[in-house]
Amino acid sequence: MALSKSEKVKFVEDAKKEVKAYKVIGILNLNGLPDRLTQKAKNSSKPNTKFILGRKKMLERILEAHDKGAQLAKGLTGTSAIILSNEDPFDLYQRFKKNSIKLAAKPGQVAPDDVQIQSGETNIMPGQTVTELKAAGIDVQIQKGKVVIAKDKVLVKKGDVINPGVAKALYTLGVFPFSAVVDPVFMADKHMLYSRAVLGINAETMVVEMTTAFRSALAIALERNIINSYTITNLIGKAYNNAMWLGTHANLYDSGVIEKVLAKAAMGAKSISGMVKPQ
Repeated sequence: MALSKSEKVKFVEDAKKEVKAYKVIGILNLNGLPDRLTQKAKNSSKPNTKFILGRKKMLERILEAHDKGAQLAKGLTGTSAIILSNEDPFDLYQRFKKNSIKLAAKPGQVAPDDVQIQSGETNIMPGQTVTELKAAGIDVQIQKGKVVIAKDKVLVKKGDVINPGVAKALYTLGVFPFSAVVDPVFMADKHMLYSRAVLGINAETMVVEMTTAFRSALAIALERNIINSYTITNLIGKAYNNAMWLGTHANLYDSGVIEKVLAKAAMGAKSISGMVKPQ
């Protein structure tokens, strides 16, 4: 049921008040998402989170109540929603990601990854379905009255278009290669505006990336003899070993290497002595 002009005005004004009452505001892209997924996201976010759905113009008016409203409005494309929350933006984003759902393939879609069929028994009854699976390129056999996939196979390669026969076969086998998720485009608090790319960073990813970056930086610093608190011990050890090598090979009579020089001389004398035949 369409809202009257006065109802629209009231809706926008009430929503503006709610924007000011929450710590975090975000823009959700709902294009092509099943209603059940949106509802799932709503239910998992209660009671600290609220969704505001409406036409783009109305959502733009609501965003005027926020300092970063103009920037947030750039994320309003197609079917969108405003999300209000008192939770940490990163925690909220990760919760949405965890609430993704699997979707069946449709003819004409492009495979996001290789779609592989695993060998083994199925719950399919012998019949016309077996013919359809074989037509899709799947090695199907009947063994002891059961439909069995004889061997593993990559049925669709990443980037390939899924044809109708393959789409039907995947659905029959219960293989759902696509996923849908409520995906925030932007989220903002009083101080910062976070994009999707920033929100997708999690603690595990950060630890791995920081560790890799640190090791690379340390290797470069050691190679170029850059002295800092992380390299000083290794560089001193490197300098000591180089000095010992130089002193020993140059036969320098220094207190630090004299024992190694004498040992080297003793080994040389022993070697020469072994070459001299007794008279």
